Amino acid sequence: MATVENTFLRAQLEQRRKRLQAAVAEAHPNPALADLLREVDSALERMDSGTYGICEECHESIEGDRLLADPLVCLCLDHLTPQQQRALESDLELAAQVQRTLLPPNDIRAAGWHFHYRWQPFRLVSGDYCDLIYSKDGAEEIWFLMGDVSGKGVAASMLMTHLHAIFRSLTSRGTTHAEGQLSYGHPAGSPTGNGGLALDQLVTLANRVFCESIMAGQFATMVAGRASSDGRVEIVNAGHCPVLVVKSDGVTRLSSTGVPLGMFCDGTATIQTVNFDKGEMLFLYTDGLSETCNPAGVQFGEERLGSFLAENSAKAPDALVKACLREMEGFASGTPSSDDLTMMVIQRIAV
Repeated sequence: MATVENTFLRAQLEQRRKRLQAAVAEAHPNPALADLLREVDSALERMDSGTYGICEECHESIEGDRLLADPLVCLCLDHLTPQQQRALESDLELAAQVQRTLLPPNDIRAAGWHFHYRWQPFRLVSGDYCDLIYSKDGAEEIWFLMGDVSGKGVAASMLMTHLHAIFRSLTSRGTTHAEGQLSYGHPAGSPTGNGGLALDQLVTLANRVFCESIMAGQFATMVAGRASSDGRVEIVNAGHCPVLVVKSDGVTRLSSTGVPLGMFCDGTATIQTVNFDKGEMLFLYTDGLSETCNPAGVQFGEERLGSFLAENSAKAPDALVKACLREMEGFASGTPSSDDLTMMVIQRIAV
């Protein structure tokens, strides 16, 4: 693993070792605590000898996402016992179920907009982040969020869940409860004057919280936006793929105006604003779409995607997402996928 990540994990392990030593000293004889302390000591010894992150059976590198999720692992996936493999599979299936429950309802119509998305993990769990937050009664605006966490697998999925919690917390000011269920009211920065943050301030604060709670080398590209009932959309693009604006006169791109979340705690965000008429739309995606390759190693690419959108701009959001998947799969011609994939179409449906 990278030296900076080893340094972070060493500090974490040393803190846990102190707590374990205190627990062992205070508790009645507890074999489980003693065994865990020995595992921590063993991991620290492997760091000292330069063998940390190396499988004890095959002497190849252990999967990085597993080390980040559990710094005590000492075997790669291929050398887990059948019982350990079954336990891991069960944990991953549970994690996948939890992730799916965090996804917003699909095919939403609110505030004069139609939202439809496709969230497709590469493995059981995903590092792609997708969310929609709005008032369930008379929505005047709706927040949309899409992100892509660095890495894949368990560690990336944990960061995705963390991002979900951060943005849900920051945009839930003014929420109300009805019949015991949380109903998301006017989000932070809404024009209703609830004293919340503006969109750029929201992303800046989310970045600071995220940056201070992740390990070195981790980050997430992000698009955060707010669609209002008057057809106005505000967008902040922090290092993510360009947002494509699809109108009758063609497709234009809203490129990133900042760095990904988690890279610098003092990062700033810049708002881009676009006004939409009925039928016009936004297309958001992660690089699992644009970087899909055909058998010759050629990527699907942004230019090909833009041409496809221009030719299919009359389709409804759900039909457009399905058609885009068919186009991508036809281009790939059987080349296996290697990344998570998320797409979102946001179409203006009010006059």
